[in-house]
Amino acid sequence: MTSSSTARDVVRYGLAGGMVFAGLSHLFWGRETFRAQVPSWTPLDEDGVVMASGGVEITLGTLLAASSRDRARFGRLLALFFVAVFPGNVAQYTSKRDGFGLDTDRKRLLRLFFQPVLIGLALWSTSPPRR
Repeated sequence: MTSSSTARDVVRYGLAGGMVFAGLSHLFWGRETFRAQVPSWTPLDEDGVVMASGGVEITLGTLLAASSRDRARFGRLLALFFVAVFPGNVAQYTSKRDGFGLDTDRKRLLRLFFQPVLIGLALWSTSPPRR
């Protein structure tokens, strides 16, 4: 195993654990706070969106940690998920909704720049290392 693959594994397992934790918080202790991220223009029930996205996060995190054969596919799915939830982050910023300690415009804006990092990490950590 190369140091590159070790680093990728560490990041992949970190993302997986983070996704499972976030998904559980969607379902249990953080449901109300996560509703702040559902855009007002979404035609679906806010709580339903939060519950469904929590289930998706748990599933993606589990698949990311447990799969070796389809790792790259699950990394791409996770990256697409991060893209899909980005409008919620933008809505939280533009609507000035507090949540997760994001209680100023500056904090909410800085968070928007973190999403591409997550996308990149999901793709990098699940791609095979170059030889």
